[in-house]
Amino acid sequence: MSFRLLRLVFPFRIRQLAGVGLALALPAAPAWAALPEAFASPVVTICAGLAAMLGTGGGIYLMLLRRRLAACEAELAALRAAPVVQPTAGALLAPLPAEGISRHFQRAVADGLNLEGWVDREGRFFWVSQVIERYTGRSAAEVLAGDFVDLVVYERDRSYCRDQIRRALADEQISEFELRLISGNRGVQWISCHWQPIRDGEGLLLGLRVTMSDVQARKEAEFKLLETVAALRRAQALSEHYLRRSNEERSRLSALLDVVRMGILFMDTDRRVVYCNRALYEIWRMNDGDGFVGVRDVVLQQHVLQFVADPVAFMEHVNHVLSHRMPSEPYEILFSDGRVVTDFSRVVPGPDGGRSLGRIWVFEDVTEQRRVARQLLHMAERDPLTNLYNRRRFHEELARMLADSSRHRECVGLLAIDLDGFKPVNDRFGHQAGDEVLVDLASELGSVVRRNEMFFRLGGDEFAILVPSASASELSELARRLCACIAGMSFNFNNQPAGVTASIGIALSARDGDNPESLIGAADRAMYVAKALGGNCWEFARESVGETVA
Repeated sequence: MSFRLLRLVFPFRIRQLAGVGLALALPAAPAWAALPEAFASPVVTICAGLAAMLGTGGGIYLMLLRRRLAACEAELAALRAAPVVQPTAGALLAPLPAEGISRHFQRAVADGLNLEGWVDREGRFFWVSQVIERYTGRSAAEVLAGDFVDLVVYERDRSYCRDQIRRALADEQISEFELRLISGNRGVQWISCHWQPIRDGEGLLLGLRVTMSDVQARKEAEFKLLETVAALRRAQALSEHYLRRSNEERSRLSALLDVVRMGILFMDTDRRVVYCNRALYEIWRMNDGDGFVGVRDVVLQQHVLQFVADPVAFMEHVNHVLSHRMPSEPYEILFSDGRVVTDFSRVVPGPDGGRSLGRIWVFEDVTEQRRVARQLLHMAERDPLTNLYNRRRFHEELARMLADSSRHRECVGLLAIDLDGFKPVNDRFGHQAGDEVLVDLASELGSVVRRNEMFFRLGGDEFAILVPSASASELSELARRLCACIAGMSFNFNNQPAGVTASIGIALSARDGDNPESLIGAADRAMYVAKALGGNCWEFARESVGETVA
């Protein structure tokens, strides 16, 4: 019974207790030797030894029992003073005996090489390794004397740190996060925190072990990488902006070139088509579906030569332009269908003025312009009624022929013609009848005038003929044919016959003057002489021929 009680109250084995008692009784052996011999029998000796052992063991038991009771009372007082913490689901909190905490914590930090710390179940640091001084410049005692988070954690990370500690205690799972510590000599230092739950032998949560490692170098590399990435993104955004602007400008330029009526062709240095606008397709009769961008110039030439009236001359012109770097002169291309197209080409210089980017060709369909120009020229130098050359063209040709005759030592002849009886026809039958007379007369006399001779209407019923390289006999014969032709024409207006004749004055530049004014004056005087003689005749200027030819 006593052995059972002893095992329940004190968790030591009885054999161990007996050994302790024997160890305490052995030093008393000399005292037994001093007793009378009557006490030296074996029975007495055994009984006395047992009594001594029981006494000694009882004293030791009482002493250990008191210590145990004192420890239990202290633990109960601590538990009563501590706040009540509700255990979370799946986590059963065990009592925190001081010696248990120390034992488990020391085991947990035995393998740590970085900054180590211990956080209790309430989220407070109550132990950190001495490495804290190297990180923050504060000693472990100084840090533990205050609040760890407020003292060494960067102010912007404090709420985050407390929130992570609470989550680690609530989840009882290993977690990692990064924060910044306040460093005494380096300002702010990045560290990586590894939070590990610590449990006792029965699996109950005791607290958290935190291992902190320096990640400042990695963070600086990350920040530099982020700055580089940000710079690259800015550069990319800027490039995309410029590319978008370039595409917009290209679209605007393409739209502008498409509305231009001139065909534009860009060729690169390899003589490949880079761009051609819509007008080029229209000029060279190319289909919209034909993709000429990227093709060589020989392919384009094979297409366009079928439309050119003179392919050989056109290719000679192209080869001549390509062999020079200077801008080409406008060149007229006559098409087989009668169209006229001009081209112009020049080298496109590079941005730095060095290597060229290729060549630009500009084609313009000037068919309508040429037609309008001819029409304007016709109106400027032709009589609108008879379609003969007018007075303006007469003076131009007279000056030109006199200049040529002076260089070639030739003679220019001038015939001044004035109609006889035209005014009565005009007054009697009207201006329409007069116009009919003038038109018919111009048509009939046009068959008499030779190709090298020029026929003019100076105004009203006045006409003139210029004859290059003329002689007096040739001019006299021409005047005779003219008078005969005009006199032989008959008209009928309102069933009434009508007719006209002509008075012709002849002048020669060799005798009557080598300037336009003197030659015109001599011919006019001769014409008036012929008219005074009754008309229907011709007369040379008196200064050149001394007799009248009738």
